[in-house]
Amino acid sequence: MSEGTETAQAAACPVALSALPANFQKHVDPKAPVPLRMMGAKALVPMGPKEMATALFMLTFDAEAAVRETAIKSAAGLPDRILSVALRDDTVDPPVLDYYATVFASRDEYLEMLVLNAATADETVERLTRNADEKITEIVAQNQLRMLRYGDIVRALVNNPNARPSTIDNVCDFCVRSGLLLEDLPAFKAARRRIHGGASEDEELAKQVSMKLELEQAAAEAALERLGVVGGAEEDKAPPPADEQEGEQKRQSITQQIMKMGVAKKIEWANKKGNREVRTLLLRDPNKLVQLAVIQSPRITDEEISKLSLSRVLPQDVLMYIYNNRQLTKNYNIKVNLVNNPKVPVGVSMRFLSGLRSAEVKALAKNKNVPQGLATAAKNLMEKKGGNG
Repeated sequence: MSEGTETAQAAACPVALSALPANFQKHVDPKAPVPLRMMGAKALVPMGPKEMATALFMLTFDAEAAVRETAIKSAAGLPDRILSVALRDDTVDPPVLDYYATVFASRDEYLEMLVLNAATADETVERLTRNADEKITEIVAQNQLRMLRYGDIVRALVNNPNARPSTIDNVCDFCVRSGLLLEDLPAFKAARRRIHGGASEDEELAKQVSMKLELEQAAAEAALERLGVVGGAEEDKAPPPADEQEGEQKRQSITQQIMKMGVAKKIEWANKKGNREVRTLLLRDPNKLVQLAVIQSPRITDEEISKLSLSRVLPQDVLMYIYNNRQLTKNYNIKVNLVNNPKVPVGVSMRFLSGLRSAEVKALAKNKNVPQGLATAAKNLMEKKGGNG
């Protein structure tokens, strides 16, 4: 097979070669010799759980049929000590997790890890939910942000005969109260009657209330679009307001429109539609699901998160999400800002201390805004490094 054909086949893999450490890349690189790739496919290269699971997934796209087939067999035969770590790892690429969701579709212990993993794509969770048993459906039903962010998960729950009727009722009630519209589901309409239909559970009254809310939200969205706050590639290149007063008036207008939205619509704007300005405003929303939708948005940049990680007014749930996310804390600036943020628990800051450069440790030792114990630990670390030098 020609090298050109191999490269074309490898390009179909949705995960970049850089997902693996440099010393492992030669075992999945389509340009590498077949024996090296076959070593990777046979799982003979000593790798950590995340790297092993990722490498085998990448090799299922290999141009050589023998390598592909071997990788598929190895992936299906991975031992629990590797899978139980890899499938919980929130730094694993979503396509990798999706692949193992298919491979282990009949293994509840692994499906549970996947639906609990924040890195697993909503589409994957929806697919798993369609035929999941009661235990898995109960876990899925507890993740309110996922359901509001991706309504098809609710549809999968409602249409799954293994889901408890009481759980379906609770989920649909929550969706109605949050403003998520699922008109195709009889269970949703029943919930809407319970909530908006009055004592008699009047269908017409429930529909009128729902329609009014829908029209108000549509008008608010149209107003936001006119204000030019829809996210996109050019969102941060828009010219700033001519003066401070104009900027404040615009912020007030945006805030007014956002307040007309239900929780589900706010999450949609936090996660997909809104630009940086909208995200900043939605971080102040009293609903923590909306706040978390902002910080988990695929649109949010490392620069934004870096600034937020230093904020003393950031909601605690959002700050906790940042410092517990291993992918985010790989960013050095985020790590430095977290350590210097007095809202971050001392025990968490101590975890990051040894990974800081001398200049940042020295500055931390003199920072009077951080807890005394942290400043002292930084000072001791400086003295230890000085002594070693």
